Amino acid sequence: MASYEKLPMQPQLPNVATMPVKKSASSRRRRLLLVPDFKAQCPQVEPIQPKHQTQALSDMESYFSTVKFRNESVARLSGAVKIPSESYDDLGPVGEDKRWDTMYDVAAYLKATFPAVHEYLELEKVNTHGLLFTWKGSDPSLKPTVLMAHQDVVPVAQATVSQWTHPPYSGHYDGAYVWGRGASDCKNTLVGILEAVEMLINAGFTPKRTLILSFGFDEESSGREGAGHLSNTLMERYGKDGVAMIVDEGSGNVPTFGTYFAVPAVAEKGYIDVDVIVRMPGGHSSIPPPHTGIGVMSEFITMIESNPYEPHIADENPFMNILQCGAAYGPEFPDDWKKLMPSGHHTGAKKDKLARAVAEASRPMKYLFTTSVAVDVVGGGVKANALPERTTALVNHRINIGSSSADIKKHLTKLASKLADKYDLAVNAFEGDETQSSITLRASNNTLEPAPITPTETDSLNPFVLLSGTIKALYGDKLQISPALMTGNTDTRYYWGLSKHIFRYIPGWDPEEAGNLDGVHTVDERVSVTGHVNGVKWFTLFIRNIDEAELP
Repeated sequence: MASYEKLPMQPQLPNVATMPVKKSASSRRRRLLLVPDFKAQCPQVEPIQPKHQTQALSDMESYFSTVKFRNESVARLSGAVKIPSESYDDLGPVGEDKRWDTMYDVAAYLKATFPAVHEYLELEKVNTHGLLFTWKGSDPSLKPTVLMAHQDVVPVAQATVSQWTHPPYSGHYDGAYVWGRGASDCKNTLVGILEAVEMLINAGFTPKRTLILSFGFDEESSGREGAGHLSNTLMERYGKDGVAMIVDEGSGNVPTFGTYFAVPAVAEKGYIDVDVIVRMPGGHSSIPPPHTGIGVMSEFITMIESNPYEPHIADENPFMNILQCGAAYGPEFPDDWKKLMPSGHHTGAKKDKLARAVAEASRPMKYLFTTSVAVDVVGGGVKANALPERTTALVNHRINIGSSSADIKKHLTKLASKLADKYDLAVNAFEGDETQSSITLRASNNTLEPAPITPTETDSLNPFVLLSGTIKALYGDKLQISPALMTGNTDTRYYWGLSKHIFRYIPGWDPEEAGNLDGVHTVDERVSVTGHVNGVKWFTLFIRNIDEAELP
């Protein structure tokens, strides 16, 4: 998941838009025209509250603020965290590999914990463990809404268990946080959605627009068995662009530039793994060549790391929205960056200068507009006295918005060809089989281009305005809203054909804590209960708002 770091306070420079200039009025006007109107570039929407209200719904809203509800919510979330529903990269077929069986425990727990959901919504088991709930609306002409989460969690390495403050599957509650693997990724979202629907059912709410809850079970490994099958079922049922909007886990509400932003991700970077194979003659190590296959591979790895991809903010990259909103509302937004912000008249060269400036200042931000490359796995050699005949490396890339897997292949082929010429090796670049004395490049079968960009216009009611208005309804001006993107990939990769309006957003937020992703994928994962309860509130508001919205 993407993260946005808090930048140090920058020296305050005079604002060129308002500073005195001893020139003619026409000259001052020309100068003003060159300064971007940052707030105009980062429009904020008005809060959207549900119009339909009943006494039962009003009582439900009041109940959310009680200690009783908080304790009940803690118990539900804690119980889910106690189930070690770990997902592994090497899982065998569903139904054959017994490690999948923990998902039966998740389904049984959810059935016992949310009886109204299971009574009033239709539940389909897709590929055994995928949970597809359908709350049928009264108006079948309206496109359904899809809320997503995943049931699985990242495995806890046995060697790290002693490092946890509380055992990873204890679901421990310390009065402020629920601790454990999955607490913030993403059993909080899974449980929060179901809590919201359970509460709405008990308050007598019935939807006009069909609501679908789609819960995969292998997001942390590939999503292929869970989301892959669930999305196929939905595509067969509703067709291309047959869903009004989709909300999945993703970015949340974060501190940056001296203030807080809600950053729903409207895009994801692409993904490609490339296998590199160096084949060299074998022989006895007592008579080695100047460079063994491992030596040649080492040189290739050095070439890769010495020739990184350049920072580039494409016109369509949502990261530009982050910068515009930071300039508009962030008291700590660097003034030097403001000078480099495009005004609308000059974009290309100016944006590249801006990209380089941001990349130099912030490594986490850099990879929101730069293709990342990491050599993650290396292998070669079988014996101390035998020259390695086959040396391998796995090179992972997260593809920048505006780039493509073809660009990655072209870049690596150029480097490999240069190295091959030096050592008189053949190059097999993304086609053909390995040969003797060669460098072979091979793309994995999980290549993913950057995701389609969700529209974010704010001039009329649309899914982005509805999502943003619901955020404003709950949090008011404590949060400004900016579209953003994910550096990693979520289960939404399988849902692109279902809707043009896909959002990756964690709505739960505790204003008293710095972030909502503590310990994700590492020790001491936890989630604020205040943030979790706010997430439940948000889902109830959102479900009611989308139900009332005049959208297709």
